[in-house]
Amino acid sequence: MRIKICLYLLTLTSFLLGHSITAQNKASLSGTVSDEFGKLPGARISVEGTNIQTTTNIDGFYSLNLEEGSYVITASFIMYQTKSVSITIKVGDALIKDFILETGLSADEPVSLGTRSKPQSSLETTVPIEIITPEQISGSTHFELSEILHYLSPSFHSTHQTISDGTDHIDPVTLRGLGPDQVLILINGKRRHTSSMLNVNGTIGRGSVGTDFNAIPVSSIDYIEILRDGATPQYGSDAIAGVINIILKNQTDVIHIDSRIKTNIEGDGVTSYFSANFGLKVGNTGFINITGEFRDRKATNRAGHYTGPVYSQDETEDAALIKQNNFFAQTGYNDKQVMEIGSAAVRNSAIYFNGEFLMFKKANLYFFGGRNSREGASAGFYRFPFEKDRVTEELFPNGFSPKIITNIQDNALTIGLKGQKNDWNLDFSHSIENNNIDFTVSNSNNASLGVRSPKTFKSGGYLYKLNTTNIDLDKEFDVLEGLSVAFGGELRVEGYEIISGEEDSYINGGETYIDENGVEQPRLIGAQVFPGIQPSDELIRIRSNASGYIDLELKPLEPFLFKAAYRFESNNDFGENSVWKLSGRYLLNKNISFRSSYSTGFRAPSLHQVYFQKISTQYFDGDISQVGTFNHESSLITDVFKVNQLTPELSKHFSLGWSSKFKNKYTFAFDYYNININDRIILSGGFSTGYEAQLAPYEVSAAQFFVNAIDSNTNGFEASFIYQDKLGSGLFNGQVATNFTKTKVTNVNENSVENGDLESLFNREERSRVESAQPNFKINSYFQYEIHNFKFNLVGTYFGSLDYLHPDDGDPNNWQLNKYNGRVETRDQRFKPKFITDLAVSYRFVNFLEATAGCNNIFNIYPDKHRHSGNTNNGSFIYSRRVQQFGVSGANCFFKILLRL
Repeated sequence: MRIKICLYLLTLTSFLLGHSITAQNKASLSGTVSDEFGKLPGARISVEGTNIQTTTNIDGFYSLNLEEGSYVITASFIMYQTKSVSITIKVGDALIKDFILETGLSADEPVSLGTRSKPQSSLETTVPIEIITPEQISGSTHFELSEILHYLSPSFHSTHQTISDGTDHIDPVTLRGLGPDQVLILINGKRRHTSSMLNVNGTIGRGSVGTDFNAIPVSSIDYIEILRDGATPQYGSDAIAGVINIILKNQTDVIHIDSRIKTNIEGDGVTSYFSANFGLKVGNTGFINITGEFRDRKATNRAGHYTGPVYSQDETEDAALIKQNNFFAQTGYNDKQVMEIGSAAVRNSAIYFNGEFLMFKKANLYFFGGRNSREGASAGFYRFPFEKDRVTEELFPNGFSPKIITNIQDNALTIGLKGQKNDWNLDFSHSIENNNIDFTVSNSNNASLGVRSPKTFKSGGYLYKLNTTNIDLDKEFDVLEGLSVAFGGELRVEGYEIISGEEDSYINGGETYIDENGVEQPRLIGAQVFPGIQPSDELIRIRSNASGYIDLELKPLEPFLFKAAYRFESNNDFGENSVWKLSGRYLLNKNISFRSSYSTGFRAPSLHQVYFQKISTQYFDGDISQVGTFNHESSLITDVFKVNQLTPELSKHFSLGWSSKFKNKYTFAFDYYNININDRIILSGGFSTGYEAQLAPYEVSAAQFFVNAIDSNTNGFEASFIYQDKLGSGLFNGQVATNFTKTKVTNVNENSVENGDLESLFNREERSRVESAQPNFKINSYFQYEIHNFKFNLVGTYFGSLDYLHPDDGDPNNWQLNKYNGRVETRDQRFKPKFITDLAVSYRFVNFLEATAGCNNIFNIYPDKHRHSGNTNNGSFIYSRRVQQFGVSGANCFFKILLRL
């Protein structure tokens, strides 16, 4: 149905293109837009007070048809100073007007986030807002959106995960060191749906669900706004850490074709990329912009040499069998590797669109969205022949390396109408979105089925749907120096579905084996690496959320700006919540401003956290266990552990900062923030000892669940310095920005679970995941120099330290022998700061052809290696999979060809 709607829109637009709006214009206006270095393709020309607008083509040329009269014509381009001229045009005139724009700073660029009135620059607004410019996005040396932002924004963190099931293909994204579900993502100002996958493995964001950034084609994005402040009163649930607003391209008359290839210097991880973006005018006021993108990334493997047992626990016997069977030649990996540890293989295809055209005299119809399809292949832990509980010897005499094939479909469509009525600006929209994930396990077995087991299984999947309806109204009044009033409402209907797998993927076939003591033991149940979802876990749940807000902005005097926002939300699962925000700004002069804000906020538990239920295979310290995640409808949770029902997380956010601009060359900004969050939702540790009898019917060795267990405090500051000026015959842009953050767990609510020990509920590893598993600081630097036909880009990123704490090693009696140095010591480790450097050089042969060559991580920097042998799983894990600063791919080089037609 959604695809039919998309096709209908495209057909309608094509019709409009073929039968252009037939207003009989009697005069023409044309010209070029350029800067001192050349023409500016994609610059916007608009007629003030009307809906008439266009963009320049590859040669910087524009043209408009106008009725006779007087107009104010404005030329604008992001990161350039806007220029306006007044003209009078008569019937039959063919007026030519050229514009030469001067480069500007991001501090001057108007942003729509944080205000319901006219866009404001970062010097004018009351909260810190960062702009990721088109130049930074298109000029990035990285190919995926989450990775691009990771190396451009110091408050943003996202790295590829490994050996973590579906999380290998959907990178968790965080802001200011908080969780993936505590940042709200918008597309063109409208709420973006989350993924259907819940992170349940030992990664950043464990127990949370976030938005799949890499489903959005990079080539479809114009620029990105990042509001780094609590914004729940303005935008609703989830905006505790801030809001990221992705603005799609609206340019016309320019075709961009981007082709790239990249490879790690180790020879793996080869990535191919191709995209095409083009825009078409619709009448005299509208446009449609379409993007197609394809990415193919091969796997990266940084596993070490395996040193553990293969066929037998007897070392002599095992060594003989390894040699006899030529084991390491059978694994499919190089040398003595038995695992694939690094970025998983993935193939990604997407098509996106963004459009708008005049529907009525003072109203425009707009629409945007797209479809993304991704197939990923990741590996799990190797199953060895000596592990008779999980390996059917007749099928896999040398064991096996199981694979998880993850198929992800992501769809989104937003349609809206915006215009004016009685001097009020109105915006009405509806969004239909969904994310679907299916899992297939290959090269595996269900050991409990014995020789009857297939080797490939359909293990089931998840589906998340979101329908959002918004209505927003705003108006400016002539009161004092200005009063803006905005109000509106939002209705969200969410759906979450768990889909069971085929029977062989989860069934207990009853097969047994004889252990080393001669005792008959049951074999493990389900497809190894990802047991299928059982019919008993299958469900469909729906909930609705209605909210209303009012937003006021007042300028009592020219230097002052005050904002107030209030939101009331009613959720059919969690009742009612109301939150508010006050913020202000004082302009010391036109180039220096001080700002501060205080707000309350909340985040409702996701449908996934309330209803997710599944049995999964988890490895820790080389031990395998079947762990059941049970939802709040399970009698095990309500009657045995007596877990309190989930409630929304509640937050308080304070910020204080200032920003400044000097001589149109320098800007500086500094902001302090303090975020308190009560009743944070966590995924508990595994409850096992003492509950064997209660867990036996579920055929699991441990149970975990979601609970409002902790309170936390996050303190930090952000600072940025930007410099831009002519340098010789070229233009130099430089930027250094940083974020220092510290999160502490201030309270663990022991009463959230009536039965169960505190250590199982929230152990020291889970505490460290909240407090220190993300870098405690990050410094990003971005330098660009453009001269003649050359462009040089240098990006440096300094990642702060982070910590891994082993759950058992708070007690020295649990410390283990470190085979690397022969001492008994803790498995805890601090990973030192690292500096990563990216370099690219571009050359423009002609206006329409540009080539770029570059290298990421040019000094081939890796994170610290494990210092304790107990963390390596018998040598396989050289680097940590639990905590990561920037991944383990090492240096990679790329080549890019860009065509502008």
